[in-house]
Amino acid sequence: MRRYCVGLLAALFLATAASAIDQGPAFDDPKLQDRYQRLISEIRCVTCQNMTIKDSNVFLAADLRREVREQIAAGQSDKEIFDFLAARYGDFVLYKTPLNKRTWPVLFSPLAFLLLGGFIAWRTVRKRMALPLDDN
Repeated sequence: MRRYCVGLLAALFLATAASAIDQGPAFDDPKLQDRYQRLISEIRCVTCQNMTIKDSNVFLAADLRREVREQIAAGQSDKEIFDFLAARYGDFVLYKTPLNKRTWPVLFSPLAFLLLGGFIAWRTVRKRMALPLDDN
């Protein structure tokens, strides 16, 4: 029973330590802190894929948060930070995907399929309306 309690306490301690990654404020200046919080909310964790680096406890997300913090401290603009991350990890790392020649087919293909499906449905209905009625 004692081993069980010690193991349970150790597990709880380790779980608390794991969730405490990057909990403190990054900057003393409230404007820089707000900018930092906004930026890490707009960057996708490349390991988790559906979480921001703000919400992820993966070590890569912690490294990305540290990188963003260092670049903000170095005076980089938001665009420069996003360009740096996109060059290193691809456009996938950004939640707001930029519109360029590589991404426009992905962004506009649903609209193209919707228009194609609407055209096919319109043509099918029009052909069927032109058929003679069967009076049997």
